[in-house]
Amino acid sequence: MASNTREVAVRSGVDPEAEPSVDWGWHQNFTKGLPIAAGLVGITLLLFTIGHPISWTEFLFMGVPALVCLVGAVAHPIYKRRSWRH
Repeated sequence: MASNTREVAVRSGVDPEAEPSVDWGWHQNFTKGLPIAAGLVGITLLLFTIGHPISWTEFLFMGVPALVCLVGAVAHPIYKRRSWRH
């Protein structure tokens, strides 16, 4: 076990001398939060379309990004689960 934060940071592959923000934990992956955030954004964009007629412009700027976010939220955990992509 490391005795100070410098040893922990160097073991993680990031040198605190080169990246001072490593002490604050900025160099970690956001693996669980990314698909959750994408799903919430996609659902929110689809909810914005409820209650009024949908035009092609609205579909292009809210429907397409919502679908991209939802597909990404589903595909990201599947993509990360493959053993050769670690």
